[in-house]
Amino acid sequence: MAPDHHHHDHMVHNHRDVQGGTARAAVFGVSDGLVSNVALIIGVAAADTGGSAVVVAGVAGLLAGAASMAAGEYVSVKAQSELIERELDLERASIAERPALETRELAAIYAQRGIDKDSAMEMAVAVHLDPDVALEVHAREELGVDPSATGEPVLAAVSSFAAFAIGAFIPLLPWLFSDGTGALVASIVLGLVAAAGVGWALAFFTGKSKLRTIARQVLLGSAAGLLTWLIGSLLGTTVS
Repeated sequence: MAPDHHHHDHMVHNHRDVQGGTARAAVFGVSDGLVSNVALIIGVAAADTGGSAVVVAGVAGLLAGAASMAAGEYVSVKAQSELIERELDLERASIAERPALETRELAAIYAQRGIDKDSAMEMAVAVHLDPDVALEVHAREELGVDPSATGEPVLAAVSSFAAFAIGAFIPLLPWLFSDGTGALVASIVLGLVAAAGVGWALAFFTGKSKLRTIARQVLLGSAAGLLTWLIGSLLGTTVS
């Protein structure tokens, strides 16, 4: 039976968008919110300051952390976008003012990749027939960026704020209905389950081993919680 060439011709290898900051900000925002508030809640609870103090500390940690995360993400993505735009402006001006030089430059890049010089020059000349196409190709070949996907700082900031808040709210939830040891145990259990979920999500995005990534997230969260529990216990004893 002859192979189905038609079928293979339509097989597409899809890649995830790894240049934009939204998905990255969301996943790491949940992780940061979860770990920081689990640690904060455990530390405050270990100091034996009462359930209301844990709630106040947890809400404050959620709001402060989410705002800080959003601001940092906005500045980061905005700065990256402005840097890329500046480089694109320089490249656009160079293509308009020195097309021959830019054509030879592109041909040299193709030649370095193993294409014979004549074919490389023909390809470069063809690319430079359209300035927009030339800019896109130069951006990809020289800068390693997609000019149409320079990042959206506002969207990254909003998603980062929301993600951190979601992560931070998970361990706080039991304290809205209870307090004491029961609420603390529930916070820890929810934190571990959520950490495993974050690990799975990270493994999905990175293609790494799910088991290892989940174990890493759970261990990191556990280490942070243990450290703050020790500090909180020490402070509580000292205050007493």
